[in-house]
Amino acid sequence: MKFKIFIVFVFVIYCLLPGISLAQNKVVVIPLVEEKIIQATYPCTGPDEVMSNGRCWKDRNLGASQVATSSTDATAYGDLYQWGRLGDGHQNRTSVPGDGNSAYDVPGHSVFLTVSSLPFDWRVPKNDILWQGLGGVNNPCPQGFRLPTEAEWVTERASWDSEDAAGAFASPLKLVVAGSRNRSSATVENAGSVGVYWCSKVSGTSTRLLALYSSRASMSGAGRANGCSIRCIKD
Repeated sequence: MKFKIFIVFVFVIYCLLPGISLAQNKVVVIPLVEEKIIQATYPCTGPDEVMSNGRCWKDRNLGASQVATSSTDATAYGDLYQWGRLGDGHQNRTSVPGDGNSAYDVPGHSVFLTVSSLPFDWRVPKNDILWQGLGGVNNPCPQGFRLPTEAEWVTERASWDSEDAAGAFASPLKLVVAGSRNRSSATVENAGSVGVYWCSKVSGTSTRLLALYSSRASMSGAGRANGCSIRCIKD
C-alpha cells in the first residue's frame, strides 16, 4: 500500500509542477528559466535581417552596401527616397534633380523632383496610399517587408539605452545619421550628424518620420518631396 501511495504522490508532483519530471524511476528537478519570454511574431529567416523587440527588420538601410560599423559609416548610409516613390533611381544621392511635379504614381524617370512651394509634394494631386503596408502602390521594400508605422518606430525608440543617435546605433538596428536631401535644392544635408527615417503614416499634406540627433530622437513631419532614409520591417 505504501508503494502505491508513493507512485501516486510522484505522479501528482509530476503533473502539477512543470519543473519536475520522471527519469529512470527517479524524480529529477529541472531548473526553470525566467518566465519573461519575448515571442518573435515575425521571425527572421534571411541573412540580412535582424531581430529587435520581437520584430524582424532589415539589418541595413535600403540601398546600403553593408551593416553599419559606426553611426557615421558612409557605406551604410544607403539611399534617400522621396516619400511614396519607387526605387526608380531618384533615390541615389547623386541623381539628377529637376524642378516640377508628377501627376503619376510612377513618374517614369530617375529625376529627383524638386519642389519649393506648398504642399512640398512631388505627386500632385497627393496620393496617401503609396507606401501603406505590403500592398502599398509603390512599396520600395523587398518582398515580405514594408515601411514601419509611426507606432512601430515609437516602440523601437523606447527600447534604446538612450533616445538619441547614439542609442539608435547601439540598438540591434544600428541606425545611422545618413542625412537627408533637401526638397527644393536637392542638396544632401547633415550627413554624419542627423538621421531621418520615413514611416508610412501621413499627416495632412506631410508625412511622419523619425529624426535622430546627438541630443534626442523624435517623431516629426516633413514634406513628401524631401529625400530620407528607409529601414524596412517584416510584415
